Amino acid sequence: MSILEQVKNKFSQLEVNEKNPKRIYINADNETAKAVVLYLFHDLKVRLSTITGLDSRPGVEILYHLAVDGEAKVITVRTLVKKPELEIASVTPEIPAAEWVEREIAEMLGVKFIGHPNLATLLLPDDWPAGVYPLRKQTFESKQELKEIEN
Repeated sequence: MSILEQVKNKFSQLEVNEKNPKRIYINADNETAKAVVLYLFHDLKVRLSTITGLDSRPGVEILYHLAVDGEAKVITVRTLVKKPELEIASVTPEIPAAEWVEREIAEMLGVKFIGHPNLATLLLPDDWPAGVYPLRKQTFESKQELKEIEN
């Protein structure tokens, strides 16, 4: 049975899109996304390549990119973390390779990864203003406010 079929059998409620034979997208809600990633990683032995975050009006889309070694296939599990909460369960306790990527997304986009063992600053200087996230599409009250942040 293919990986795609196994995922569909285990998580029948998910929307699964096979863009082409080498690229699969799985849309999941926040509560299910972690379970899908862990199933792919632990049970189906798929490797976590990276995690990305994209800012949008309703929230931040988190994309877990997993590689199927030997098949040259990438599976992306997508979930939307809604604003203003921006909280999602961390996969780091079960997949230690996710630690720095989750830290980067937290720092750059303001997503809080619940259960992450260490969300300490990774990239930004220690005196960076709290609540300002460089990769988030924020609206600034004035050009002066933007200048203050840039300095």
